[in-house]
Amino acid sequence: MTSIRRFSVPVETRAPTGATNAYLLGDERSMLVDPAGRTAALDEAVREATVEHVAVTHTHPDHVGAVADYAAETGATVWARRGREDRFAAATGVEPDRTFAEGDRIPLGGDAATVLDVPGHAPDHVAFETDAGIVAGDIVVAEGSVVVGAPEGDVRAYLVALRRLYARNPDALFPGHGPVVDDPRATCERLIRHRLDRERRVLDAIRAGASDVDAVLDAAYEKDLAGVRDLARATVEAHVEKLAAERRVRYDRETGRVDPA
Repeated sequence: MTSIRRFSVPVETRAPTGATNAYLLGDERSMLVDPAGRTAALDEAVREATVEHVAVTHTHPDHVGAVADYAAETGATVWARRGREDRFAAATGVEPDRTFAEGDRIPLGGDAATVLDVPGHAPDHVAFETDAGIVAGDIVVAEGSVVVGAPEGDVRAYLVALRRLYARNPDALFPGHGPVVDDPRATCERLIRHRLDRERRVLDAIRAGASDVDAVLDAAYEKDLAGVRDLARATVEAHVEKLAAERRVRYDRETGRVDPA
């Protein structure tokens, strides 16, 4: 079975953990995923491993900080999502050596990691499936929820990503933040329910007369949003965009006005 080692890397991130998980996949021929920064433990593990590949689940800043360092030190092949090479280079400072797409397999000695497209949290988001589980980036978390915020977040795509992970029924999910998820299907179900419940609250607020994103935000959230209001607003806007695409509401992006369909 493929070895998957997790390293918690403290970085500047909005995630409650204050850290991003980097992963080393494989033993004889390893793949380094999401090197968000450097730690003594990760440095040592990389030195002891034969790192042949470096990749990221997506190019948000809290996942890419040490890509350039480890690529230079290991001489590993640097991978990016096909069609997203410019985005990858801008985020990491490194031009990718190779690109992957859905279904491609990256060799790990006798094993391999298979690429899965799972956009929603970010447009370039992928996951890496192995026989030990799926390195899922910011699609899942063991506790709490994932930000799916406009302008890049896509709630429809995110729900599809969760349903794809549910259908694959892996032994474990290895998230970008927090502990390993050892109940993948229950976690995917919880996150799907959370998104659909938020959608219901957003739609109810619009039908009750909230006519712009800020008004919907105030009506749809019952908790204190101090320190996270910008994230919550981006999430509400992403939900409004989904509802508008489904013709369940009308949304004028220029004026910001929202009305029931």
